[in-house]
Amino acid sequence: MHPSESLNNKQVALGIHPLRFLLWLMIISITMMFAAFTSAYIVRRGEGGWLEFDLPSGLIFNSVVILLSSAAIQWAWHSARRDELRRVQVAMLITFALGVLFLFGQWQVWQELVQSKIFFGGADSNPAGSFVYVLTGVHGFHLITGLVFLVVVLLKSLRFQVHSRQMMAMTNGTIYWHFLGGLWLYLYLFLLLNH
Repeated sequence: MHPSESLNNKQVALGIHPLRFLLWLMIISITMMFAAFTSAYIVRRGEGGWLEFDLPSGLIFNSVVILLSSAAIQWAWHSARRDELRRVQVAMLITFALGVLFLFGQWQVWQELVQSKIFFGGADSNPAGSFVYVLTGVHGFHLITGLVFLVVVLLKSLRFQVHSRQMMAMTNGTIYWHFLGGLWLYLYLFLLLNH
């Protein structure tokens, strides 16, 4: 049996393509991890020794950047459905650039925290600040994995492997990127409401 036939049989048996299934497993595991982090935040806050501080203004900038990047990747997805490969490539480059800008913005947020004398860990550190570092840092790590997804899709589009009849990579990349954007907005709102 040819390997592609085997893959198609698995798709029928599961009702979902194996790559899409892996993506959803990854999204579920990341969601559970951040649910644990935010639950721990609430529990630790209730234990006392929690010093409030103003959230860095860069978090607003990053929220705008992530929303713009979601719009850009959605443009790429719609362009792929219409076989407009040049637009796919431009939109993927814009999405990638906004993702890198988000990471730079995240670094600036950490710089704001340091300038405010809010550090990560240590005996004399503020647990509220440590949680901000963890939540934003782990999200930043996952955003880097999203940038890898974007590069893979961009390279496929340059080889004419992304089009209306071959949307798996484009759709998986779009789902994951939108998930990261939604996760960031959740974290930002969580910090605003629980800070």
